[in-house]
Amino acid sequence: MTVYDFINIEAKWQKYWSENQVFKVNNYSNLPKYYVMDMFPYPSGAGLHVGHPLGYIASDIYSRYKRHKGFNVLHPQGYDSFGLPAEQYAIQTGRHPLETTNENILKYRTQLDRLGFSFDWSREIRTSNKDYYKWTQWMFIKLYNSWFDFDLNKARSIEELILIFQKNGNTNLNASKSEPLEEFNSNQWNDFSELKKEKLLLKYRMAFLSEIDVNWCPKLGTVLANDEIIDGLSERGGYEVIRKKMTQWSIRISAYSNRLLSGLEDIDWPDPLKEMQRNWIGKSEGALVKFDILNFDKKIEAFTTRADTIYGVTFVTLAPEHSLVELITLEENKDLVKNYILESSKKTERERLSDVKTITGVFTGAYALHPLTNNKIPIWISDYVLAGYGTGAVMAVPCGDQRDYNFAKFFNLPIVNIFKDIDISKEAFKEKHSFILTNSEELNGLDFKKGFDLAIEKLEKINKGIHSVNYKLRDAVFSRQRYWGEPFPVYYKDSMPVMISEKYLPIELPDVDKYLPTEDGKPPLGNSSDWAWDTLKNNIVSNKFIDNETVFRMELNTMPGWAGSSWYFNRYMDPNNENEFASNKSLDYWKEVDLYIGGSEHATGHLLYSRFWQYFLYDLNLVPVKDYAKKLINQGMILGNSAFIYRLNGTNTYISKELVNEKNVQLIHIDVRYVNFSNELDLEGLKKWQSHFKNAKFEFKNNKFFVHREVEKMSKSKYNVVSPDEICNKYGADTLRLYEMFLGPIEQAKPWNTAGITGTFSFLKKFWSLFHQNEKFNVSNEKPSNESLKVLHKTIKKINEDIENFSFNTSVSAFMICVNGLNAIKCNNRSVLESLCVLLSPFAPHICEEIWSKLGYNESISFVNYPEFNSDYIKEDTIEYPVSFNGKLKFKLIQETSLGIEQIKQNILRDQRTNKYLDDRDIKKIIIVSKKIINIVC
Repeated sequence: MTVYDFINIEAKWQKYWSENQVFKVNNYSNLPKYYVMDMFPYPSGAGLHVGHPLGYIASDIYSRYKRHKGFNVLHPQGYDSFGLPAEQYAIQTGRHPLETTNENILKYRTQLDRLGFSFDWSREIRTSNKDYYKWTQWMFIKLYNSWFDFDLNKARSIEELILIFQKNGNTNLNASKSEPLEEFNSNQWNDFSELKKEKLLLKYRMAFLSEIDVNWCPKLGTVLANDEIIDGLSERGGYEVIRKKMTQWSIRISAYSNRLLSGLEDIDWPDPLKEMQRNWIGKSEGALVKFDILNFDKKIEAFTTRADTIYGVTFVTLAPEHSLVELITLEENKDLVKNYILESSKKTERERLSDVKTITGVFTGAYALHPLTNNKIPIWISDYVLAGYGTGAVMAVPCGDQRDYNFAKFFNLPIVNIFKDIDISKEAFKEKHSFILTNSEELNGLDFKKGFDLAIEKLEKINKGIHSVNYKLRDAVFSRQRYWGEPFPVYYKDSMPVMISEKYLPIELPDVDKYLPTEDGKPPLGNSSDWAWDTLKNNIVSNKFIDNETVFRMELNTMPGWAGSSWYFNRYMDPNNENEFASNKSLDYWKEVDLYIGGSEHATGHLLYSRFWQYFLYDLNLVPVKDYAKKLINQGMILGNSAFIYRLNGTNTYISKELVNEKNVQLIHIDVRYVNFSNELDLEGLKKWQSHFKNAKFEFKNNKFFVHREVEKMSKSKYNVVSPDEICNKYGADTLRLYEMFLGPIEQAKPWNTAGITGTFSFLKKFWSLFHQNEKFNVSNEKPSNESLKVLHKTIKKINEDIENFSFNTSVSAFMICVNGLNAIKCNNRSVLESLCVLLSPFAPHICEEIWSKLGYNESISFVNYPEFNSDYIKEDTIEYPVSFNGKLKFKLIQETSLGIEQIKQNILRDQRTNKYLDDRDIKKIIIVSKKIINIVC
């Protein structure tokens, strides 16, 4: 048998695909289109491990399958190449992030090519390339020059808003804005100075500047989004994060809350991910209640979902960052309040929400007036209230809310019970049902629904509240105090932002000597000596000219990592277009992604931001569809099989697993490369790996040291990473592709076990042997046997159904059964094996291309028509009936499927086994269920 030389075979076909651009796709075709996309990777220095390609393999199988089915398939790839890791490395080494990013991309590309992916590399994009981020900047300008109209439920041009102001002022304008604004009429607007007009417009723009509380990481020198923080520390590096007020660019994503929520019903995305987005958006129906402040001409607005409990309010709690705190705090309380605000700034929002046991707060000394009773109620601040959630104020009802209850008990504040015949002596009553209101004046005797409605009605009558829908989703902070990101196309005149004209884009990142913030705390771009905009020359000039009348300072922040990833799926459609982010013709042809594969960890980050971004572009008629991805699949993780050794605490002594008892030991991660399939440790390899093991003491017996194993996330820090290069060298890329699919359903997490890969490798060798005999390629042109056609067409049916259902693991099982079946009958028929070769090619493309060429074909197998299933070939000629006597199985009888009931009865009576089991008894009845069972009643 000719040896299956996977190393040379795979290198040969990877070269062929690349040189002939086999997978390059045209934007316009008579074929139906199909667009398959993966979440593009951030090119880290570590390269790929075997967990990374899982989704890529699945998408590649489906892409290849669709080509066989006659589709014009777009399957692109690129790199999300702006990011903190490259910048941190630049800070440590002084090397420009572009250098290391390009090096990492080269490594990624080499690894991806080796796995045989059918990407159209002519469409490769990198978010850090200026020809790409030119359009990210262009879209930012569009955001800046837009506002959101709640009446039309869409974004509109800022020019239209200016026309509205010129005609009507802002009276009756139902628009999203940064803060409550006083009404003005058209005359007032027209009399405003240009500067005042710009300041007002900034409150309405989709991209706007405002002073907000942000997650500031001093060590990284940048603002972080909530999804970039884990347990109060930065995801990158594990550094402390504090709350800090900063003037930042934000994007008005909150205006799209309702559309983002309702739009989930229109897309075929996983239900768990949809639920995560629903919870993140957080729709609540309730009332916005207004509390007058005693001795101040100000009001506190508090959103509540329990307007029925309005008579249970005994105090008001503000977030420490609330804008009214400083104004209303009495002089004698100011030091306490100031110190409390400082301490709370050291906690992240997640910590403040999750820490339900610690009760803290400070009295401001001020009082609010109850909107219905006019009673004085104290105003406190506490960090369990967040400025960004709702209005940053809570109308505290201790009898109906456990946190309010605990707070009231701790600070000895009054608790009024408004629930009839319900004991609240030990805890609050939190139910919305099974109660009647009491101590609530006109609400007495009502249940939740009736009390809720009547309370809102009364509040609205006296202008102290309105029915309201609230969302947890907040506007997205869009500024990052770092170097390696998209520069803003912005300069400042009279302290107001001005957009640089689109015709001068891209605004390129300048070179800097240092990647840390400046000595006076400005972002790294402040280190550039050439970062000023000359409005006369319309280009970037030296900072020394800023005092000139035509030269202005530029924005020093850069955009966040999610800016470039929020629209890249549209750029793939027309990546080399210099005049548009994508032409209308290409957008109209591809429209949207048909299949998107990526991780669920991006549910409330990229997958939410990108939906918003597409909605915005759709509002401006820049894209033809509102949803950019019809179907999304979240692939599960491939988990690492970590290895640990036991160390005696306080010593340098390590103990083999079987010797561990009640001793005080600590588990230490070690590299899985030094552990064999029997969990035996290579001690000499371990000592060479890390020097501190050289002089360590190891206790074991029978010359074997065994380790402890645990399944956990595959990570370089856990030393459990397995490189795909390692597997490709030993078994080949086709084996790796098949094995990763064979591990389990695509959506589920599954542990990696290198020991299991040998079975998949054996399968490919068996497949290879079907085409070879006596070391020569050998296929027969004779008519295929019925048996071989039956095996083949069962497989065609099974594989077709499995791929359409994304059940790739059962497809691999079906291939194994098929090959075993054909080997058993020694099938080497050309027509059968050709069809099998096409079936297998999406899963194992290299070996199938090689065999296809050996079969005499000069063109790639990639576009050959998919085999047609013929049900005639799998029809059974006979059936095996179980024969029971009085319901007890005694033997089985094979009958032709064409026989009728009476003929089967005659055959059963003639069978000698029937007489044996009758044992001289008479037959009362013979029951035959066609093609299922025979039961003789006697």
